[in-house]
This record gives sequence, structure tokens and C-alpha cells, in this order.
Amino acid sequence: MITKRPLSYWIKKSDLKIQLLLIGIILITVATRVIPLEMQKKIINQAISMRKMDLLLMYSGMYLAAVVSASLLKGVITLLQTYLGQKALARMRKELYAHILTLPLSYFRKANPGMVVSSLVTELAPAGEFVGQSIAVPVTNILTLLSFAGYLFYLNPTMAAISMALYPVVIILIPRLQKRSNRANKKRVDITRNLSSRINETVTGIHEIHGNGSYKIENRKYGQFVDELFKIRIVWILYKQGIKVFNNFFQNLGPFLLFLVGGYLAIQGKFDLGALVAFLSAYEKIYDPWKELMDFYQVHNDASVRYERVMEYFDDEPEFELEPEGREPLKLKGEINVQNLGFAVAGGVRLLKQINMHLDQGEQLALVGFSGSGKSTLAQCISQLYKYTGGSVKIDGYEVADLTKADVVNNTGIVSQSPYIFSGSLKENLLYSCTAVLEGDPQAEEKMPTRDAMIESIQQAGIFVDVLRFGLNTVLDTDQNPELAERIVRIRKNFHTDYGQQLADSVEFYHEGEYLEYSSVMANIIFGNPNDEKYSPQNISTNPAFLEFLRGAQLETPLLSLGREIARQTVDILGNMPMDEVFFEQSPIPTEKFEEYKKLVNHIERRPLQELEAEDRKMLMRLAMDFIPGKHKMVVLPDLLRNLLLDGRKLFFEKVHRMMPNAFSFFRMTDYISSQTILDNILFGKPKSDHPKVQDAINQSMIQLLIEEDLLEKIVEIGMEFDVGTKGDKLSGGQRQKLAIARTFLKNPPIMIMDEATSALDNSSQNRIQNLLETKWKGRSTLISVIHRLDTIKNYDKIAVMKAGKLVEIGPYTDLMNKKGILYELVHGAD
Repeated sequence: MITKRPLSYWIKKSDLKIQLLLIGIILITVATRVIPLEMQKKIINQAISMRKMDLLLMYSGMYLAAVVSASLLKGVITLLQTYLGQKALARMRKELYAHILTLPLSYFRKANPGMVVSSLVTELAPAGEFVGQSIAVPVTNILTLLSFAGYLFYLNPTMAAISMALYPVVIILIPRLQKRSNRANKKRVDITRNLSSRINETVTGIHEIHGNGSYKIENRKYGQFVDELFKIRIVWILYKQGIKVFNNFFQNLGPFLLFLVGGYLAIQGKFDLGALVAFLSAYEKIYDPWKELMDFYQVHNDASVRYERVMEYFDDEPEFELEPEGREPLKLKGEINVQNLGFAVAGGVRLLKQINMHLDQGEQLALVGFSGSGKSTLAQCISQLYKYTGGSVKIDGYEVADLTKADVVNNTGIVSQSPYIFSGSLKENLLYSCTAVLEGDPQAEEKMPTRDAMIESIQQAGIFVDVLRFGLNTVLDTDQNPELAERIVRIRKNFHTDYGQQLADSVEFYHEGEYLEYSSVMANIIFGNPNDEKYSPQNISTNPAFLEFLRGAQLETPLLSLGREIARQTVDILGNMPMDEVFFEQSPIPTEKFEEYKKLVNHIERRPLQELEAEDRKMLMRLAMDFIPGKHKMVVLPDLLRNLLLDGRKLFFEKVHRMMPNAFSFFRMTDYISSQTILDNILFGKPKSDHPKVQDAINQSMIQLLIEEDLLEKIVEIGMEFDVGTKGDKLSGGQRQKLAIARTFLKNPPIMIMDEATSALDNSSQNRIQNLLETKWKGRSTLISVIHRLDTIKNYDKIAVMKAGKLVEIGPYTDLMNKKGILYELVHGAD
């Protein structure tokens, strides 16, 4: 198990060929480091003292070649050790993550997600770096140290002995300081983890903090951790820096002794000048490998502490074997037999007590009872999510506790009350269970569900219309789907022919020579969509080129006049009203901008448009450009200006085609608008209202047309590529539950566990799912369903009533109601 492996394991498992290559490069590097020292001596003693230019050039060239070679080789060593370290780190993370995923659910009750993330992402990183350095750094620096030391003794044994005498002192003192540093580092790691846990807990429960106004309480708790971390980091850093200061002191003490002794010997003529320079240079360089060894020593200790803490934190074992050995996963039918089942958690608390029941293949069981009675726990023990602590659960005669995870997973589909939806596409989440079962199967691609099967599952779960809407709201990449774009343009014509008259009261269709009452003034001028950010709705009213066009088309003054009139009338009507959205539904000025325009109206009163300041003109122009006559009914758009705008539309089209042909996509019945959604392209118009009835009428017409044109499945397929967001946050709670139900239906397992799987659905959706379970799935899959709505349980084969961890009643609905026991009380209590 990975948590039992020492840090040295990863060193042994690193790439042997690269390690051998590394050692060979290190040996060459060490040799090239000594050559410059000898060249220094020869340059002074031979080239300079004998005034020989050729020797100076030769020795200098050899010096330069050695320095360049050493630098290049050092770069290669760094590259190789980085590769080894990062490869080891990647393996650690992968294997530890794989181990974490198999840990019991009970482990994750106490584990904090923040600490799991911190351990995998941050805490393991030093261990990986150490593995990369584990051979290269000590071998390089020890050999370099020995080479420089040998060269010093070669130059002068006496001075070499004096310079080496300081190192034993360092070797004795530094480990003692390091032990204290390690103790402080362990405390730092523990406090950092607790701080991470606190932050994660606070962020997760932020709604409670806001609801209770408990900001000071949480600040105080957080502050205590920060203060502890502050103190221990000071101690830890002081010890680390103390080791460096101690090293630096001895490093600087050495030259003092060497200058004193070496200078004396040189004065006495017992030591030539070139040798003294080479000796001092070698002594100075000998500190580099020593310093790197000290740094490596600290890296080793830091990595060891973090690695041990990480492995201790995850030192737990899976409750069940993952894969069967020597056989394929079992194919079960779904007969379930529970005898004397018990389940206790830490502290001896018994959540289930002496549960006995039997389900034949294809039978359906409803689990009901009071809150906390053990319904979900029983379902989770049967599905192997929890390992029961007493009694027996058998499926087709096989003890669940003895089955592997693969045996249970391949035969069970689970839908929880709060299903988890992973980041990615809707299709990936829909296929999640099937993909997991087929993982590693060489025929997985052929065995994956077909498009028809996927569509059937989302229809059954009631999410089909949502997926279709996702598809219709997709902006199509026309370069990748040119044929589909052409089909949509053809469908557009049929849509207008078949449904144009029917939807005339709900949709304002685009007609080139008509003014669009439910579109803005800007949209009427452009009559298309911008492809350039400079001309986006947020920027176009202040874009210099567009303003120049308005002036040339003699539209600037009329639009400024319109903006002033809109501002005046709106402020006059709403000036004394409360800032409530109800009063501003038909206002062209949004509530958040109202005060600004109120001041503007007072500021520009009785001033000619030509004398207005640039900022005032900008505000009026923006207001005019956003004006929608069909929606903002406080102000009437003059017919004269409406006609001027239609003339301006023609001029704008001509100018764009002449000067910037790719800046806009214009609305043409024969052209696909690449910047708009599939729905907008088919509709080729704008809804006059966002009322649900209007949207339903459009949707029903659209679905009917797509069926007739044999394009419905293709649009649904596109909708399945919808990105559901982090944790499915782009889906509603009901959509997430429907997707989880569809995922289980698609898997088509012999056993289904549904733990309040429809709690987030409306009554109509719940009834549809229930009817489906009672018709299509009865006799086909053994169903255990934890129920919260008692009006849905009448048609289950058996009802099991739980209370305080015990199964107090079980049998058909009619029999239990006739007994007038606990179920009778629950039903009539609910009434």
C-alpha cells in the first residue's frame, strides 16, 4: 500500500538508465570544475611571470572551455534531475489519489476536502523535488568537495589541513540545529493543515455565517490559527536561517586564516603567488558544494516531514477488494436476502439493528420511516457503500461483504438525494456509470450505449426538453458544421411558412424593410450581430467609427434629441416613485442608473444639444441606442425618426460591406448568422415577451418542425455537449436529479437503489418517474427506494417501515394499512 512506502522507495523506482547517465555526466562535470583552478596557477606562474602571450591565450582558452563546459553540463544535470523529480511526483500523486478514492466513506466523514487538496497539490511537491535531487545533488557535491579538497592538499598540505579543520565543527553542530528545525517544521505542517481545514469549513458554510451574522466568531477562530502559525513559522525560519548564518560564519572565517598563514608562507618564499591565488580560489569554490549539501540536507528533512505527514493522514485501507482475481465480475439477477443486519459507527452507536427482509428478483421495495430511522443507511449497506458490522446481506446467495467493488458496481445503479455532477459535458455525466463499468474493456467503444439509448434515457428521466433547449441555445461552429448550418437555413424558411402566422402575436420576425418594435434602436440600425468586440452592444454607442457614421447619416442629432426626450419623460413619470423593479418594468432607464439620469436632466435643462459636454452626449446616446419601443412604452418613437433609422440601416449595410465586410453578420433570410444560437437562427426574430406561455408556444412549434425535418436527435446530441459547470452549477437541482436518474436508467442494472431520488422534482415530474418505475422497471430491476412522499408508495410490492434503526413493519401497502400500525400513522399523520 502506498502509505506504507518510505520516501526511499521512490528513489529506487526512478529510471535507472537516466540515473546512470546522470552519474556519468556528474563525473565529467567534476573534472571540468577543477581545471580552471589549475589554469589560474599556470596563467600567473608561467604565462604572466614569463611574459609569454601564447601561453596566456592557451591557458585562458582552456579556462574558458572548462567553465563553459561545466555550466552546460550543470544545465543538463538540472534538466535530468528535474525530470526524475517531476516524474516521481506525478507517480506519487496518481497512486495516492487512486488510494484515496478507494478509502471507506466513513473516512471521508472526518477527512476535510481542503486537507486532501493541500496534501496532493502542495505537501507532496517537496518529496518529488527531493527524489529528483537524491542522487545528482549528493554525488555531484561530494565528488566536487573531494576533488577540491584533494587539489588543496596537492597545492599545500599544511594550509589544506587548516582549512579542513573547521568542517568537523560544522558537521557536529548543524544536525543538532536541524533537529530543532524539523520539530518546528512538523508543527508548522500540522497547523497549516488545520488552517486549510478551517478555511474550507468556513467557505462551505458561508450561508450559515451570513445567516447568523457570525463574522466576528469566524474571524476570531481564524485569527487563532494564524497567530499560532505566525509564532511557529518565526521559530522555524530562525532555525533555518541560523543554520545558514552558522555556515556563512565558518565560510568567512576560513579565508581569514588562509590569508594569515598563506601570506606568511608567501613572504617567506615557501609558497608561490600563483599557487596562493589558486588555493584561495579553490577554497572559495569548495564552499559551493558544501552549501548545496547543507541545502540538500534541509530539503531532505523538509520533504521527509511532509511526506510522512501526508502518508500518515491517508494511512487507511479500502473496506472491499476492488477487482476480482482470476475471474470476470459476477452477473447478478437481483435477489436480495437480509438477515439480522446490524451497523454501528465509531463510539458504538448502532444505526441499524436486527434487520430482516427478502426481495425476489424484480421486486420493488419502498423504505419509509421517520427522519433518522436508518432508511438511507440500510440502502447504503445493501449497495456496499457502508460495510455492515453484523448480520448478513446476500445478493443471489453471495455475501455482499465478500464481493468485490466491481461485482457490486456492475450490477447496481444508485441515485442519491443530492447526486454529484462532475465538471464536463452533460453527455460525459450521462455516460459516467457505463464508462466506469467498461473501463479497460477492449470492446468498450462497441459496448457503449447508442445515441438512441441515451435519448431514451433522458426522455424517461424527463430532462429531454432541457437537453433540447441546451442544443438550441448552442452557438454553432459553422466551419465544422457547414452542412448543418445550411439545413438550419432551409428549416428557417419552413418555420416561417408553417408557424409564422400562428406565432405572429408572440414573435416579431425579422423583415429587412420593417422597423423592429421589440429590438433596440441600435439593433434596428445594425440589423445583425457584430463580429468585432469594438462594435459590441456595450461599446458601439461610444465607438468613434460608429459615431462618425451617425453624423454622416444625419442621425446623431435626432438620436441625441430622442435620448433627451426619453430621459425627461422617464424622470418626470418615475421621479417620485420608490426604486422598485415593479415601477421600472417598462422604463428605458434601469433602476441603478436612474439617479445619474435624474441629475443629467437637471444639468442639461434648456441647454442646446450642440453645447452639451462629451459625457452628457455619451449618456444620451447610450439611452437612445438602448431604447425599445415595444417594451419601453413610456416614450413614443416618432414616425419620422423611425423612417430615418430604416434609411440609416441601408446606409450602414452599404458602408460595412464597402469598408469592413467582416465586422458584422447581417440578418438575411438566406444566410446563417454564425454569432447567434441555433434557436435564434431558426426563429429569425425576437420574442415579444419572456412570458412562459410565449416560450412554450415557440418550443412546441420548434420541436414539431425539428421532428418533421428529422433534425431533433441531432440538436439533442448537440445539447448533450453542454458544459454543466463545476459540480453541475449550470444545472438546477431538479435537472441534476433527472440527469442522475437518466444515468442509472442508461446503465440498466439488475438492482437499483434510489435514495429520495426525486426530492428536488415537482409533483408532475415525480409522478412521471414513479409511473415509469411501476411500468417499465417492475420485474426488470430489483428496486429499493427511500421514499419521502407517502402518496407514491401504494403500488410497490413491499413497504418497509423503519424506526430508530429497526424494521418495524414490512409487507404490501394494503396489508400494512389494514393493520393500522406505524405506516397507517405515518400516512394519516402526513394527511
